[in-house]
Amino acid sequence: MTVTDDFIDALPKAELHVHLVGSASVPTVLELARRHSGHNVPTSEAALREFFEFRDFPHFAEVYFAVNGLVREPEDVATLVTGVARDLAAQNVRYVELTVTPYSHVSVGMTMPAVTEALDLAAREVADRIEVAYVFDIPGEFGEDADRGTLDHALNHPPERLVGFGIGGVEQDRLSHQQSIRDAFRTAVAAGLHSVPHAGEMTGPETIWEAIRELKAERIGHGISCLDDPELVAYLRETRLPLEVCPTSNVCTKQVPDIAAHPLPRMLAEGLYVTLNSDDPPMFGTTLTNEYRVAARDLGLGRKELADLARNGVRASFLSEGRKRAILAEIDAVEPA
Repeated sequence: MTVTDDFIDALPKAELHVHLVGSASVPTVLELARRHSGHNVPTSEAALREFFEFRDFPHFAEVYFAVNGLVREPEDVATLVTGVARDLAAQNVRYVELTVTPYSHVSVGMTMPAVTEALDLAAREVADRIEVAYVFDIPGEFGEDADRGTLDHALNHPPERLVGFGIGGVEQDRLSHQQSIRDAFRTAVAAGLHSVPHAGEMTGPETIWEAIRELKAERIGHGISCLDDPELVAYLRETRLPLEVCPTSNVCTKQVPDIAAHPLPRMLAEGLYVTLNSDDPPMFGTTLTNEYRVAARDLGLGRKELADLARNGVRASFLSEGRKRAILAEIDAVEPA
């Protein structure tokens, strides 16, 4: 059957790879930029949209942290959470695991308890629209202090809905504090958090192997370079380790040259377990719904394949089994398995 916008809009979804600061809408960023001083973020819409045109991943990281520097009060954190939650709920997203980088908020003067309180209050505020859980993410560029600080926050001041522990940022920067990262993940996993590191976005399969062998990854953020290693592809296929794929993000940060070159169709053809995600949607001019449209329009996926991606997102989540069954039943009502 033909894939229509109405079908994609009606498809219940889960979002597993989306960053809090990267989800700030253009109006929200403009509001924060005008509210605060001492930064280089544009205060006009036209200039901000130009600011969001990225040369490469390091440039994207530079812009991301500039925007992050506008988040200076707990109220700013709560505003971001409620904003992305409402945006996702309007797209028929039932559940989101929202990636938060608490170290970056604490480093500008917020206390860990204040950040956590803001996250908790915001999740409760939107609970009637969408279920929000959190992943705490180490910013890989900031070394051992960030590793320890993120772990401390996760263990001693966790939000009520903290489910995962991850690491993002420029993957090449991890080598200088690799053992510290391993130690942080080992402790977080022992404490009951799920391991969900970014890997294989801007580096090769060796980073994915590191995430699997040393960080005990239960999902991989991006993972698109896995196709360069047949042994890794076979391992991922056999273990059904989920890969959180974000096509538009990869184009915007120049990890693939254009959407037609994106490896998502090949990953599916290889039998890999893939979920579809938006990453930093306003920065990349996308939404989760648009990622489904891109997969259909530009990558040739049909209704069943899109519905299966939605199912994968639910099954790969850290929802309770009962909630998973309920959302899967909603997907089946739109497109039977």
